[in-house]
Amino acid sequence: MHDKYELPVYPIVVFSFDSPRKLQADVYRVEFPNKVVMEFRYDVIQLNRLNWRDFVKKPNPVAAALMAKMNIAPSERARVKLECLRLLATLKLDLARMKLISGFVDRYLKLNTEEQEEFQAEVKALAFEETEGVMEIVTSWMEEGLLQGRQEGIEEGQMQAVRDDVIEILSARFKKVPAGVKRTLAAIEDRRQLKLLLRQAATVPSLKEFQRRLTES
Repeated sequence: MHDKYELPVYPIVVFSFDSPRKLQADVYRVEFPNKVVMEFRYDVIQLNRLNWRDFVKKPNPVAAALMAKMNIAPSERARVKLECLRLLATLKLDLARMKLISGFVDRYLKLNTEEQEEFQAEVKALAFEETEGVMEIVTSWMEEGLLQGRQEGIEEGQMQAVRDDVIEILSARFKKVPAGVKRTLAAIEDRRQLKLLLRQAATVPSLKEFQRRLTES
């Protein structure tokens, strides 16, 4: 950036980890007993030391996202997720930015069953004009989750079909398929590997040879 635009670069580091909460250093230094060969200083933004309440009224999409990684008491998790979405809904972002930021919130502020029930109750208690914007985001999460679930189900079904074909071919050629072979096949999640094993099941000279290749795969 400095070389391309010939402008000074202001260094900032954003720490998003949950722990430790101890204030992190604002300098990176390489030194030897006789000299310091490098010293790089930067401003630190350590999210787990920031209070989410200080950002809940700021009309900034970055604040809406990063609140999910700030200092949140366990009892406030559902409320913070709701406040993130309330803030996000007021910003009227384009669809791509809305999905990016709301996806960050959903990814880093996962709620358990009890918290999810509390979250839903909080949403129902909102004023109508607020409920509409928040529910649009929640609905998009649900649709994407269902789509992902369907896709994952299709892929798993396809892989299971290949596993079944491998076992069927081995059974036809060598009569009995050891339980260990079935367990190993069931644990394989790589589609290419399963397809290779399918070809090998049809061409290997013996069950012992197939087992050897299965162990090496």
